[in-house]
Amino acid sequence: MSPGEPLKPNPAGNIRQLQGPILVLGASGFIGANLFRMLLEHREDVYGTATRLPAWRLEGLPRNHVLVTDLLIDSNLDALLESVKPRTIFDCIAYGAYSFETDRELIYRTNFNLISRLLGRLDPRTLSCYVHAGSSSEYGDNSSAPREDAAPEPNSHYSVSKVAAASLIHYLGKKKGLPCVNLRLYSAYGPLEDSSRLIPNIVHFGAAGGYPELVDPRVSRDFIYVDDVADAFIDVGLKLTEADYGESLNIGTGRKTTIGDIVTVSQRLFDIRQDPVFTMPNREWDLTDWFSDISKVRERFGWSPRVELEEGLERTALWYRSLPDKTAYLQSSKRFGLDTKHSVSAIIACYKDGQAIPIMYERLKKTFTDLNVDHEIIFVNDCSPDNSEEVIRSISRNDRRVLGISHSRNFGSQAAFRSGMEIATKNSCVLMDGDLQDPPELIAQFVSKWREGFDVVYGRRVKREATLPMQIAYKLFYRIFDTFSYIRIPHDAGDFSLVDRRVVDAMLRFPERDLFLRGVRAYAGFRQIGVDYVRPERMFGRSTNNLWKNLGWAKKGILSFSYVPLDIMSSSAIVLCSISFLMVLGQFLAKLLFPALAPKGFASIIILVVFFGSINVLAISVAGEYIAKIFEEVKQRPHYIRRSIIRDGEVRLAAKESG
Repeated sequence: MSPGEPLKPNPAGNIRQLQGPILVLGASGFIGANLFRMLLEHREDVYGTATRLPAWRLEGLPRNHVLVTDLLIDSNLDALLESVKPRTIFDCIAYGAYSFETDRELIYRTNFNLISRLLGRLDPRTLSCYVHAGSSSEYGDNSSAPREDAAPEPNSHYSVSKVAAASLIHYLGKKKGLPCVNLRLYSAYGPLEDSSRLIPNIVHFGAAGGYPELVDPRVSRDFIYVDDVADAFIDVGLKLTEADYGESLNIGTGRKTTIGDIVTVSQRLFDIRQDPVFTMPNREWDLTDWFSDISKVRERFGWSPRVELEEGLERTALWYRSLPDKTAYLQSSKRFGLDTKHSVSAIIACYKDGQAIPIMYERLKKTFTDLNVDHEIIFVNDCSPDNSEEVIRSISRNDRRVLGISHSRNFGSQAAFRSGMEIATKNSCVLMDGDLQDPPELIAQFVSKWREGFDVVYGRRVKREATLPMQIAYKLFYRIFDTFSYIRIPHDAGDFSLVDRRVVDAMLRFPERDLFLRGVRAYAGFRQIGVDYVRPERMFGRSTNNLWKNLGWAKKGILSFSYVPLDIMSSSAIVLCSISFLMVLGQFLAKLLFPALAPKGFASIIILVVFFGSINVLAISVAGEYIAKIFEEVKQRPHYIRRSIIRDGEVRLAAKESG
């Protein structure tokens, strides 16, 4: 079959001629799902990937053909290629095409870094073809029927990332002989499209006899029906020759269709009587001339679109009418996906918590899944003597939202929290102990209060599962601290809390080495509120706390936020000096006026010497504590030293990282 020979409209025959196994990356997306379904209708050796299930676009498909994996993790990518051993790969993975997909790091990590890692693992000797879903956004502002060799003018991070991927494909195809090609897709539409997009809104409102809010009627697109796009993948994959390796091909209709044209077709198709309203503000990527030149793909591969706009709209409307639950479809949009505004970084301080970490992870994931919030989980291994680092590494291999930090020695929980807070990337931080005494399920209430406008939400222990003396000691500490301190910290509230990013940034500006975070949190201010809970006993092992450690905590808190001990010593000195003066005066008067009654012997002298000596020792020790804190601070030693960072199943040295 020569490159210029037209393919007959025979999708089934063309699909059967593709070399298998066939792997569709991003099969849960709009383009990927339509292509995956089309391929599965005609052959068995087809597999598609999804990041998670359930995925509404894949409902009804054989479960053994859907591979759930996060390909941003290297080990998952290796495992996928090893298990499928694909000969044909259709890559439909992308992030950033929607206005609400704004995570810049994820745009480049998905659209370029993943492609680089994937193509570097493919062997030209065993691969039949790799077809990549590029984008017309690569052309950016150069959007008026550009040819494939026209210079791109990127106008967004998404555009830049897709240009970079196309350039990499060109290099590997032309210089390394990798059978790969980039398809620059224009505005695909049809069944399974995200409900937030233009055509689904046209169909939805048109079925009710109206129009959605529209942008300027002069804004244009090149609308291509999704079945034609799927045919393009199949045709190019089937007819790819060495001369085409690394090329980019425009996949569109070659026709400019304005929003005004869409209105005209919709009016006729849906018999709409009301007038359209063009009041939606133009998006930054809206252009008046945005359409394709498809001469190259037509000449080399014989592909051209077959579905006209009116027919495509009619097919899409027919699919929409067949949906059993239209409300569920409308709510399935990615714009209703993870809440990125109220994103959470969970920071877990771990010491001798190897057994508890997997349980903590599962409970956190369930909590965040139920909340539907963007999140990351940072386990800080504070040089634990058990296998905590290996446990964290194992979890991070399968979840890129999990990050681990290992310290060079045990610096304490306060330093562990600070270490995690400094690298956290979300809009809030939740501080937790790793022994499961801070219940992850309480985070749901924390987030609820945060959404109400509170900047700090702390857990307030109304009861704790501990011995009676320890319960009394904890209660007493907060009351004594209140008496001594010049700030008020909430009673019975530990480090377990949700802290807004603004407060986190404020807390990280505190330079002191001997941290007392709950005091720093209170000192920072902002709107704060407590949530009551019962603190359970440690699930595994014995608590690392004891009476002396708790006394140390009390001393740390009081010395960090109180001058009362020094004030007591000063007041005592004044009082005792006054008493001493009065006693000397009394002794003198007694000797002068009543010599026979003046005290004889040394008992009173010894008592006074011991008393004043004890007071002196106490005063010196209190002053010494403050001097010791000053000594510790002026040395300016780091709060912690990181030994390694754990990410994507890898332990990476971080000897230079400290804080």
